[in-house]
Amino acid sequence: MGKRELSNVTITLDGATLAKARVKAAESNASLSRYIGEVLRGHLGKEDGYWAAYRAWRDEKPLRLKGPYPKREELYDRPVLRRR
Repeated sequence: MGKRELSNVTITLDGATLAKARVKAAESNASLSRYIGEVLRGHLGKEDGYWAAYRAWRDEKPLRLKGPYPKREELYDRPVLRRR
C-alpha cells in the first residue's frame, strides 16, 4: 500500500455511539481513529461503486426490440382476465 497523507479531524459523537465505536475498534484490534477511517473508507467506496455502476448502465446503448408486436386486444383477450 502506498503512503498516504493523513489529516487529523475532530468529530463529535454521543456517548452511546462512542462506546460502541470503541468496542468495535477493540474487536478489530485497531485504534478508534483507524477504525473510524476504515468505516468511512468502506462507506465511501460503496458509494463510488454505485455511481460507477450507474454510469455504466447509463452509457449502454438502448436495446432494440424486434417486431411484430401483438395487438393490445390479443394480449388482453384471455379467459382469466374476462369478468364473469
